[in-house]
Amino acid sequence: MTIEIRQFACLADNYGYLIRDRETGDVAAIDTPDARAINTQLDAAGWRLTHILNTHHHWDHVGGNLALKDKWGCQIIGPKAEAEQIPGLDVAVGDGDVVMLGASKAMVYDTPGHTSGHIIFYFPEDGAAFVGDTIFAMGCGRLFEGTPAQMWASLSKIAALPAQTKLYCAHEYTQANAAFALSVDPANAQLQSRAHEVDRLRAEGTPTIPTDVAIELRTNPFLRAGEPELQAALGMSGVNAVDVFAETRRRKDNF
Repeated sequence: MTIEIRQFACLADNYGYLIRDRETGDVAAIDTPDARAINTQLDAAGWRLTHILNTHHHWDHVGGNLALKDKWGCQIIGPKAEAEQIPGLDVAVGDGDVVMLGASKAMVYDTPGHTSGHIIFYFPEDGAAFVGDTIFAMGCGRLFEGTPAQMWASLSKIAALPAQTKLYCAHEYTQANAAFALSVDPANAQLQSRAHEVDRLRAEGTPTIPTDVAIELRTNPFLRAGEPELQAALGMSGVNAVDVFAETRRRKDNF
């Protein structure tokens, strides 16, 4: 493992992440939902913030950028396609770029859909992907700016990562997502089992994040749009996966 990850809850249902390169001590915040909470975590760990890695421009992901940059003098790296919407941006990156946090390497993937320029950061040596609002446990982001085809392509990139890749999502939406997933994929025994486990974890106040690619492929209806079982449950057998995804997202929006 080249990085150490510190995860914490903030705002109403966000997760903040601090990652530290073990070799150099460089530290990045993945998005900045709450500058005060991030500073509290930095102080508790005895870490110094050197970077901010932004996934997209929404306020609960960039709201702390300027306060943190003012305090720490950190470098802000974010999506090229949303460069003018990222406060304090220093370096704009996009698909295929590599970001170095000290000696740790992150690969950048464009994942438009939730927003037009959303990106994720994948640390291959650590099997960790920081996915913002593109994918959630048993869910995916709303299509505020992108199309179903764009989001399906973005989710397919994540689905193609190694099965044990940990997915660090930006929100604790899992219990609500499980309820919806069961409504469209009711015969999925693995989904049923996972929903029970999520209820137990949340009753204990335990985070359900990170998740991983393998379990999402089995239980996330938005990744299963090409699967015959889900298509049959939706009455869409043999329909193009993009159209099945779009219908699933439409139902979630109205759930």
